[in-house]
Amino acid sequence: MVQNGITTPKLSFRPAEDVVHGTPYAQYARLETLHSLQHPRSAEDAELSFIIATQVMELLFDLLRHEWTAAQRSLRGDDVPAALAALRRGTHVQDVLISSWDLLATMTPREFGAFRPLLGEASGFQSSAFLRLEFLLGNKSESLLRMYESDPAVHTELTAALHAPGLYDDVLALLSRRGLAVAHRPGTARYRPAPEVETAWRQVYTEPGHAELARLGEALLDTAERVTRWRQRHLSAVKRAMGAKPGTGGSSGLAWLKQSADQDVFPELWTVRDQL
Repeated sequence: MVQNGITTPKLSFRPAEDVVHGTPYAQYARLETLHSLQHPRSAEDAELSFIIATQVMELLFDLLRHEWTAAQRSLRGDDVPAALAALRRGTHVQDVLISSWDLLATMTPREFGAFRPLLGEASGFQSSAFLRLEFLLGNKSESLLRMYESDPAVHTELTAALHAPGLYDDVLALLSRRGLAVAHRPGTARYRPAPEVETAWRQVYTEPGHAELARLGEALLDTAERVTRWRQRHLSAVKRAMGAKPGTGGSSGLAWLKQSADQDVFPELWTVRDQL
């Protein structure tokens, strides 16, 4: 429709063959399903924010996994520019994830306490999407798979992720292919820093022939720093909403979150800075 020389959006549409109702936008984004997924269990208004923030984070976890695995594929193909582009897209996802805590940052203990008992043993720690990201970061633990024994599909997928190379594993493999002395093999336990890896990164940052790898190192630090920021925002939000009470999933709450926030991702990229 044209009004005063300006074409306005269409107001009627030809329905898709497999859809009974809804605009094309609603059909594409599955809005009817999306908006039916929020089911507060209490009369507390803040619970809806809690549910939506949780669901938004879960979707962003999936998107971040998509970008990090794209970076892995590029690294395996020795395409560093493509890997950098995927990591850069990932940092934008991480920024939104960090900001997602704003939805919960002002929740008071009274508001959270009004619906917390209704969570039962439910905890974000149980998120399989989040654990998949932790495995990609090198924070692996086979014992955590016990949480998913009642869900064979998720258990199988996470078992495969446990045994597959993480993002940093693929980075170190690239360094080795570029002639740096990195004798590293992916494992199924949490990544531990190694002196030869720190030495390799020192060469990357000090030898002009490794400029492309230095850009990769900085992109990885952008990623790692945002991981820490997300954990710190999580810690702060929990501290404000429930203090030092034990977590719903059985953890020690703040102490467990602080321990996580204090652990650097891609550790040699941080420690090598003492020598630069």
